[in-house]
Amino acid sequence: MSYYFLVPLIMFFVAMTVISLVRGIIAFLKTTEADLKSDPANGATDMQILQNRMMFNRIKYQGMAVVAVAVLMAMSR
Repeated sequence: MSYYFLVPLIMFFVAMTVISLVRGIIAFLKTTEADLKSDPANGATDMQILQNRMMFNRIKYQGMAVVAVAVLMAMSR
């Protein structure tokens, strides 16, 4: 019965993982050479903060997908 809940949940987490990955890559590609050469004492640029947040989101959603798959596998036995 909970298979009907877990499979769409896994699909959602996988989709969110891909979306976060793509958004992080886009933010990385938008980073200019000036941003890369900026003084670290000035703090992170907006694009660097967005990259960091998107990659953290990717790891978070990927972990949730792995946990959901593990629960699904445990229930199937």
